[in-house]
Amino acid sequence: MNKEDNFGRLLALLLITFGICLGLYYLPDRIFGQKIKKVDLLSDLRVKTQSLSMDSLRKQLEQPDTLEIDSVALRDSVIRSTGIDSAALALRDSLYNVMYSVQGADSLGTHIEDYSVGHIGLKRFFAALKNRDQLNRPVRVAFLGDSFIEGDIVVADLRSALQKEFGGRGVGFVPIASVAAQFRPTIEQRSEGWHTWSMLTDHEHGYTLSGMMFEPKKDGKVTVSLKTTNRYPELETASSLKFLYEQNTGTRMELHYNGEPDTIRELLPPTTKITQYVCKGNFTEAAFSFTETEGFRALGVALEDNSGVVVDNYSLRGNSGMILNRLDSARCQHLNEIRPYDLIILQYGLNVVSDSVLQYGWYNKRMVEAVRHVQACFPQSDVLLLGVSDRSHQEDGEFETMPAVLAMLHTQRQIARKAGIPFWNTFGAMGGENSMVRFVENNWASKDYTHLSFRGGREIATALFNALLLEKEFYDEADKVVH
Repeated sequence: MNKEDNFGRLLALLLITFGICLGLYYLPDRIFGQKIKKVDLLSDLRVKTQSLSMDSLRKQLEQPDTLEIDSVALRDSVIRSTGIDSAALALRDSLYNVMYSVQGADSLGTHIEDYSVGHIGLKRFFAALKNRDQLNRPVRVAFLGDSFIEGDIVVADLRSALQKEFGGRGVGFVPIASVAAQFRPTIEQRSEGWHTWSMLTDHEHGYTLSGMMFEPKKDGKVTVSLKTTNRYPELETASSLKFLYEQNTGTRMELHYNGEPDTIRELLPPTTKITQYVCKGNFTEAAFSFTETEGFRALGVALEDNSGVVVDNYSLRGNSGMILNRLDSARCQHLNEIRPYDLIILQYGLNVVSDSVLQYGWYNKRMVEAVRHVQACFPQSDVLLLGVSDRSHQEDGEFETMPAVLAMLHTQRQIARKAGIPFWNTFGAMGGENSMVRFVENNWASKDYTHLSFRGGREIATALFNALLLEKEFYDEADKVVH
């Protein structure tokens, strides 16, 4: 056998070996239900950019914050807007640090990081809870977010916990139509004959917190119906039924409720501002139909009590949060007149994080503007920013936390610092790095390693509720000392 034959055989053997290794590398993650590890001949030699990114981002989160803020200007602004003197603010700062024995970030999501001067970022909300029996209205919470809270995930359990603790019933605001209506377990909802406008795609109309509005189509029935569920005891009945609309010329409305034979017929008053039709009783279901709808524009229906706590879910799939700086100030003022909010919770970030992006300075700037615009639109409300949750991607066949999640978490904490508002670490409350893997294994999250199930939402809601109660303890103690 000559040298050329030997070389040919050796080359063929090498090619076969390479082909086998390549095939092993591209094997699926599981075979017959068993998890397998892919073959990577260069794994010991390759420097993983993922590991380098995570190490750098961990150090960034652990380092003391170096963001420059004009604390004197912030303190003067707080004194002017609240009437609290500088000595009281300084005392509250000291008490806050003593109570938590920390300064700055909380890696576990145990408590709320309040970056307002004097730590008064939730003062209005807790004052409303304390004085709820004298308000002559419910304490209102608006929970704004993306698909993470769609279908009332997280929000439903937070609402239930707040209502158990402080009273109140009902699901609150429900939009006329929703992509989540079919799988939302906290309300049965149907609608027909409406065209949906969304501020995600529409730049011609003005919007308020829901980010949607609805106009009747020219032909066919125009209806919307709701029926309560027993998913949570607090949702089975409500004492107030409200229909919210923002424009009308001469629409006629018919209302059937609770299966009663009688029909309520109303000629809705003409309006060019957000208005509500209110009916009081004990409601389990309601069906609205409308005629003569030229120029009619609706927002939604609310089922709730007029005491205790009401939590409205304003989820908008695909929303990054940055569009909040386009909220229409006049419409928000009109909404606040009939539906005043004591706390607005902002949950965003999942639609922004990307494997290819680790710098979010552009998002920082836009979201600070958005938060400040929300504050200007709802000056009587506190604003709480939630950090991004864990999200995983595959690395060498294993699901691991995306480095971009840590980068976004750092950015969101900076946003809260710049805006001077409270911040809560959802990522930490989940368990930190790779916690999404545990959530998926427990069926607390879907296999996209991004979105929670209702069971996972309960975990997050419970942690947030406990953080709010802990913060309320500080406020109660601080008020005793300061006053």
